Amino acid sequence: MPLKNRSALEYAQVLTESLPYIQRFIGKTIVIKFGGNAMVDPALQQSFARDVVLMKLVGMNPVVVHGGGPQIGVLLDKLGISTEFVDGMRVTDSATMDVVEMVLGASVNKEIVSSINSNGGKAIGVTGKDGQMIRARKLEVTRQTPDLQAPEIIDIGHVGEVEKIDTEVLQMMRDSNFIPVIAPIGVGEDGSSYNINADLVAGKLAEVLQAEKLMLLTNVAGLLDQDGKVVTGLTPSQVQDMMTDGSVQGGMLPKLRCALEAVNSGVNSSHIIDGRVPHAVLLEVFTDEGVGTKISNRA
Repeated sequence: MPLKNRSALEYAQVLTESLPYIQRFIGKTIVIKFGGNAMVDPALQQSFARDVVLMKLVGMNPVVVHGGGPQIGVLLDKLGISTEFVDGMRVTDSATMDVVEMVLGASVNKEIVSSINSNGGKAIGVTGKDGQMIRARKLEVTRQTPDLQAPEIIDIGHVGEVEKIDTEVLQMMRDSNFIPVIAPIGVGEDGSSYNINADLVAGKLAEVLQAEKLMLLTNVAGLLDQDGKVVTGLTPSQVQDMMTDGSVQGGMLPKLRCALEAVNSGVNSSHIIDGRVPHAVLLEVFTDEGVGTKISNRA
């Protein structure tokens, strides 16, 4: 068979394979945390934007939540503002919070919006402060030290956790056929701004929206076993066992907790996928094989 015809046949086979998934997910909400290499690599950012646009065109409701830690770090360095981390969280004083809002709510958010729009989509960028969508409270960090009888409470400034999410703004955008792109900045009762982990915001949004899927893009292939192979098709109890017996450590732990909590709160499935793979989102949503680790109550 000539190469041209073989390529056309392969293309048709891919479309045929994707059809059942398109039919199944029409009208469903899929929350995607966009971060890692996919955010800083221009080619990956474009492939992500096209994935999101296609999802919307075939009737799905993608909701994008993004991070921006590396970009925040670069601007802090340029401004000569020193930064400190406690248990992986950036200590955020008032000056640092101004930079966080500038980077997440302006430059990074608008860049993602522009990328989606330039690929034929209709995206709107917001922060959790808009319409008081994400109500936040100050995150308290405690650390046990040998010199103290009780855990030490550490003030890490304007770092928050989600207290409540008002979905009215998101529903309005969905009904108007727009794709929400959300910066993870919340607002407290007193109007203070809080920097919130993007994975946690994505997980809470998936819960309150009763999303079909929560997808967390990472810089790894997914959850790996001892042989370095991706583990997928996991139930919540299997994930809990792996977290308890020490099989999972490091940066994967908070992502697994987030994914597990979402599934236990009614989200159909959570996925930890490799954002370094072009079109990783489409591969996970539209193909039998998928890419990354899937956690679900379904077999």
